[in-house]
Amino acid sequence: MRSFALILVFGLSACTQFPELDGAVTAHGSDANYPDLVPIEPILAQAASGPSADQTTDQLSSRVAALKARASRLRGRVVDTSSRDRMRTGVPRG
Repeated sequence: MRSFALILVFGLSACTQFPELDGAVTAHGSDANYPDLVPIEPILAQAASGPSADQTTDQLSSRVAALKARASRLRGRVVDTSSRDRMRTGVPRG
């Protein structure tokens, strides 16, 4: 009985409508030119001339230090004590 159900499920799934792919490409896309082929050597040279691992590590270390310093400055109290006391008393009714 299980094998019949399994065959039935697979058989029905094979009858599904295949999506229309011809309408997925716009007229502008179908008329577009192929991309230009370029030599790979300039691309590799540009990648090799990027920052070294030491420069990247130094930049990241300095950024980490700056972010930690900023975080420690933000950990302080937002509202000073005198302002907090005034807020606790509320607005005087007149």
